[in-house]
Amino acid sequence: MIFHRFALMLALALAIPCAAEAQPSSVVPAVYPVVQGKTYKFEKIADGVYYATGGFGSNNVVIVNDDDVMIVDTGTTPANTRAFVADIKMLTDKPIRYVVNTHWHFDHTDGNSIFGPEVQIVAHDYVRTAITSFDVLNREPYRTSQGTAAPARIEALKKQIAEERDSGRKTALTRELADAERILAELKEIKPTPPNATYSTKMVLQRGGREIDLLFLGRGHTGGDTVVYLPKEKIVSTGDLMESRLAYMGDAFFDEWVTTLEALKKLDFVVDLPGHGVPFGDKGLITAYQSYLMDLTNQVAKFKSEGVSPEDAARRVDLTAHARAFPQIAGPGADLRGVRRLYAWLDERAQR
Repeated sequence: MIFHRFALMLALALAIPCAAEAQPSSVVPAVYPVVQGKTYKFEKIADGVYYATGGFGSNNVVIVNDDDVMIVDTGTTPANTRAFVADIKMLTDKPIRYVVNTHWHFDHTDGNSIFGPEVQIVAHDYVRTAITSFDVLNREPYRTSQGTAAPARIEALKKQIAEERDSGRKTALTRELADAERILAELKEIKPTPPNATYSTKMVLQRGGREIDLLFLGRGHTGGDTVVYLPKEKIVSTGDLMESRLAYMGDAFFDEWVTTLEALKKLDFVVDLPGHGVPFGDKGLITAYQSYLMDLTNQVAKFKSEGVSPEDAARRVDLTAHARAFPQIAGPGADLRGVRRLYAWLDERAQR
């Protein structure tokens, strides 16, 4: 099969070690000083650089410059982003003047709408195209992650509360229901807002004494992933192009993703602040993810060539060999949305 020859050549070109060598047993997070906000926890990675977790959606990055602030990604709802901005005031009273969207997915961009014209929202050209033309609230990943999941969760909780006889458990479920209804109300406030400034390959921002590079290294997780690179601090923020765990693959470009990750490894950095998961510094984790992507692609390509449906392939694919690097792999199977995308991608490649 053509794809198998491609994968073999790519593996040789990348000189990817065997699985036992490539896959770290776990990602051991470093210990950083913490500032705890009302909603977000800020880990101080370097002077003026913070990794923000605890909100609704993506993990974000805050970069406090001489005169202003840049944030990387905005989370899932306007309400969440307002909470994020409020917590940033614990770090600095400097104004937010830049927002970077690492890619177009809802959990990284749906807070864009809270910012006024004084804030430059920057992303790759593809992000603007996606948000303006993809009907993003009626397609994946929003559709099943939030669009249908939130109402379904509310109905399930109402049924559980009606059937529950234990008063303590019923009280806890009632609190969960209130939270779910609040989230649904917040989701209804979303107004997909594209970036007002874009770039195609590279944008360099000099903010006082800090250089901030926005880099498009190639397609991967989506068609327009931005890597935020601080060369002096040797820090990268990779969104979902490279997480410390497995990423959603419903918009992926699988062979290009492997190549793009190779370009990422060539950057001189000591810590990666991903869009989900935890900070990590071992580039071996990137190599392990390349191996995972190639294994997934080869297995699914074989199933497809045998006439297996995407649904059956998603159940049967076995990636447990990669569980040492990615402990979330508990057994056979893969996300159906990613497998469906892989089938479509294989068709796209066949037509080239």
